[in-house]
Amino acid sequence: MAVYIRKHPLEIPPPSEKDWLKDDEEDFFLQDPDRKRDALPQPFRMINKLVMLVFENAVEIIERREMLREAQKLKVQPTKCFPTAEFQVTGRANCLAVSGKYIFVGLSVGLAAFKVSDCKEVCAWDAVKMEICAIHALDLGNERHVLLAVDEMGLVWLFCFHKESFLLVKVLNEVEDISKRSTCVEVVLSPGGDYAGVLLQDSTKPWLEIYRLPKDSWLKEMEKSPGAAAGLACRERRSSCTSAESAVSANKADAKLSLPVLLLKVKPPKPITGSSFKSPLDALKKVDDGSMLGLGYNHLIKDSQWEQQEAIFRSTYREYLQVEGERESKEEIPRHATFHFLLPSRILQVGPEMKVQPDVPAGISVHWDGSHNLCLYLLNCPLKEKVDSDPKPDVVWPCAAPIACSAVSSCSRYLALACEDATITIWDKHLGYPLSVTAILEERLIRSIHFLQSSAAASDETPCPGIDPACPIVQLLVLCTDSSFYLVKAPSAGKSSIMLLADRPEDPNLAVSAVVPVPAFPSAALVFSWDGTVSLMNTATSQIVFCFSTPPSHAVASPWQPVFTVDSVNWCLLLRGDKQQQADALAQSRASHSTVFLFDFNSYPLKEAFPKEPDLSLKSLQNLPWIERCNIFLRDRQQSLLGLREQLPEYWSRLQAQAAAMDKERQNMKGQKKP
Repeated sequence: MAVYIRKHPLEIPPPSEKDWLKDDEEDFFLQDPDRKRDALPQPFRMINKLVMLVFENAVEIIERREMLREAQKLKVQPTKCFPTAEFQVTGRANCLAVSGKYIFVGLSVGLAAFKVSDCKEVCAWDAVKMEICAIHALDLGNERHVLLAVDEMGLVWLFCFHKESFLLVKVLNEVEDISKRSTCVEVVLSPGGDYAGVLLQDSTKPWLEIYRLPKDSWLKEMEKSPGAAAGLACRERRSSCTSAESAVSANKADAKLSLPVLLLKVKPPKPITGSSFKSPLDALKKVDDGSMLGLGYNHLIKDSQWEQQEAIFRSTYREYLQVEGERESKEEIPRHATFHFLLPSRILQVGPEMKVQPDVPAGISVHWDGSHNLCLYLLNCPLKEKVDSDPKPDVVWPCAAPIACSAVSSCSRYLALACEDATITIWDKHLGYPLSVTAILEERLIRSIHFLQSSAAASDETPCPGIDPACPIVQLLVLCTDSSFYLVKAPSAGKSSIMLLADRPEDPNLAVSAVVPVPAFPSAALVFSWDGTVSLMNTATSQIVFCFSTPPSHAVASPWQPVFTVDSVNWCLLLRGDKQQQADALAQSRASHSTVFLFDFNSYPLKEAFPKEPDLSLKSLQNLPWIERCNIFLRDRQQSLLGLREQLPEYWSRLQAQAAAMDKERQNMKGQKKP
């Protein structure tokens, strides 16, 4: 017989020990009356309750994970794809790049080049035994390749790879005085290899340098001195080379090539302060022609007005500021910038005296961390004897919130901006107006955005105003900081939409470390997870269709920052893997060799999951006659009007309903005025 003992109303005991109920005052159940004296005294009963609460929460988490595991088993498992080839490199492979038929590997002891066809080493460069941390390569044609390599000291090495040999052109940020040395943060090569952008910083400030690469002069100079291009090519290609010959320094074999030319040196925007102008006339003298927006420096707001507005703001929203914490009013200089090379378009208007080529970048877009402005600079300006250290942007796009990240499509026609308030804008640069403006309603921060190739992009019904076919539906993959995925679809006519592809993972090991679109297949994206999983997602169905796995003896090296590259020309994925016993960072740093796995997309049934698009002849908007360009513009406007025409009945119905409501409200007011 159960005994229920109760002397006081039921209540939750306070946490302090002095307010604990006495043993004879607490309510509790006893199944056995004889065990009334066996009940635990305080504070042991409270400890027992806390332990049981922790145990019950742990059981709930275990049950929830077990349910997720069982649900994962019921799902259709993706097809596993194992490597089609592999090769070993000397030292630790820190970065990979593919250009043409060569694979370039940045090692802990220099550079190495391999052939894509048989994965055999053809050349190595280890003159100074430097560790390469990042590498970018681009095919210039005629068996020439340009490379930008960044070492562990932040130096940027410019190479030209010709006839299977590395030719050192210049160290871009090398200085004699080591106290004035700057370190590289990021490097970008323009499509076609005409320009190179280097983001540098020292102990106080960052800046961006844009170089023009004399690739045409390099071809002539290398043809004149073919013997200087031998380099270290004999080390792996000819077994008859002696050890003395194989140790030839690459510096001795380097040919004297033309040096790159510094075009621009862009500094971060300064904080906007109070005006020093005495009259509006002084401010107008600083304005060029008033035809475009500026950065906001030439204003007439005094420091006293800023301080007054700041005081009013703080007094009005005092309670909110106390909750969120006081923030310093002093703005810090941004330390990082994102920049893209842009092909000619309507947004980048150039003068008639400047020669513009359709496949050569005409400008760059730059936005600094924490800045609301997207600044555009022209690259076709005439060369000056002294580069302007603080040039004014040719075009300024102000945004309502700070820009978090940006992306440019492969054809350079579409430009996407994602702000810190989760607003995403896709611009059609050829037509000069925004194609879509959407926002993620959930409170999430955007980490990166990527353009996807649409299967409808190669439709015969759509004209081709850009360098590659204009997409009737532009797709943008959005990755948030919590590893959730969104897909933004922006049609040329009609409303844009946003769809959740994958929500935040419950398991922290499934957090996403990197996302890369696969240009070879429409609506395909590679997803790298922290647990070492490499998945191929079909964004059209939001399903994982394939999984690229290393052999059981190896695992993906540093899955939180994987070493990989996707070759869109040879249709393959290159991924570094380490042996299982080298999983820890110390073992990886001491490893004398690294293994690089090659996944050939042609060897897997990927074409069935992603149908190949028909090849279309590529045209350029700049090469078309004015009549055809006007026809394309009018056709696009007509398509947008068709979508607007479908929405007109809905707008009229809303307007009629609003007019009826206003009329009814007016009649009610008249009735109330009558006695």
